[in-house]
Amino acid sequence: MTIWALGINHKTAPVAVRERVAFDPASMSDILKDLRQLRSISEVVVLSTCNRTEIYCTADEHCPELVTRWLEQNHEIAQSDLDASLYALTDDEAVAHTMKVASGLDSLVLGEPQILGQMKSAYAVAQDAGTVGSELGRLFRQTFSIAKRVRTDTAIGQNPVSVAFAAVRMAQHIFADMRHSRALLIGAGETIELVARHLRQAGVEHIILANRTLARGQNLAREVHAEAVLLEDIPVVLPDADIVISSTASPLPILGKGMVEKALKRRRHKPMFMVDIAVPRDIEPEVGSLADVYLYSVDDLRGIIEENVRSREDAAQQANELISAGVEHYMRELKALDAVSTLTDVRNYVETVRDEQLEKAIKQIQNGGDPEKILRTFAHTFGNKMLHKPMTALRRAGAEGRREVLDWSRELFDLDNPSE
Repeated sequence: MTIWALGINHKTAPVAVRERVAFDPASMSDILKDLRQLRSISEVVVLSTCNRTEIYCTADEHCPELVTRWLEQNHEIAQSDLDASLYALTDDEAVAHTMKVASGLDSLVLGEPQILGQMKSAYAVAQDAGTVGSELGRLFRQTFSIAKRVRTDTAIGQNPVSVAFAAVRMAQHIFADMRHSRALLIGAGETIELVARHLRQAGVEHIILANRTLARGQNLAREVHAEAVLLEDIPVVLPDADIVISSTASPLPILGKGMVEKALKRRRHKPMFMVDIAVPRDIEPEVGSLADVYLYSVDDLRGIIEENVRSREDAAQQANELISAGVEHYMRELKALDAVSTLTDVRNYVETVRDEQLEKAIKQIQNGGDPEKILRTFAHTFGNKMLHKPMTALRRAGAEGRREVLDWSRELFDLDNPSE
């Protein structure tokens, strides 16, 4: 079986494609089990965030075709859209990619810390669903270990650069004095928590959190000194919001053009700044056509993010070196496990041949045969049986000009140092 990493991300696909390939977290267990039903896949983990949807699995060489067909059917997406965006990596490239993702080196925001928690969550869900075995278990344990070293041994995460930070920085470009701005945050996840904290640091005093469940919203609201409401209360609070930042896991838009139009009328067309960080999008794209709305998607934050990335480039180089060492260590362990399997098979073969011949020799001795003659026959027969297959393979290799097989055999038996 081969280790695969397949998917699309912010580098290969725009948000319009990414949102169509995103998975609903509530159905992830069923999705994992469905994927493992594909005939070539034995283990699988799925990571789905606003910037990527990736499938990590152990499978045979038919994996890309089968997964692509499955994605087409599951998401009702055209093959042409996937072919232009989908990447498929194997073995050491797949391992390196997995470690880079967990370390934040493949993120829209270089070094952002949220992705590690998202990957750990994806792995935990796969464990609960029973779709992780020894191979992916080993890969993800090593991945998390490397990601931790990247965080502790480099400066990759020292500066506050994230999608949340970029969204707030963009708002600061529009509002000269953030202290007079009122913010509506939709969602109660880690990204929204970061947005709320950055807004507080920027001077915003009035923040409302809208969430599907009030309890979760209230818990976060207490932490960031905000007010919590339900999603159905958004039409009531939206007219007072100068800043709207949304990041939920909703499969359907939460803010439509009609709702925003009504809010603008009540605001007497005072401008609204909106950032939709979610994938699939929380805010209908048509909202951006309204004259008094400044709507940005997660892709629009790229310019601000790139400005802040430069401070992390040196740390990224150090992180890449750690990842290269981690990949080398992992692949060496993998090859060592292959060697252990081969050694076990060789030992079992030798012991089977030995025991068969030994059992014959014991019976002959018990029947009164000459022990010396029987032992000599045992040694001769055992030696011939052990050498028959290797000698046949060596003759065939010699006839085919495969000199490397002959050289390996001399090294295997240390024939150039017979006295040692």
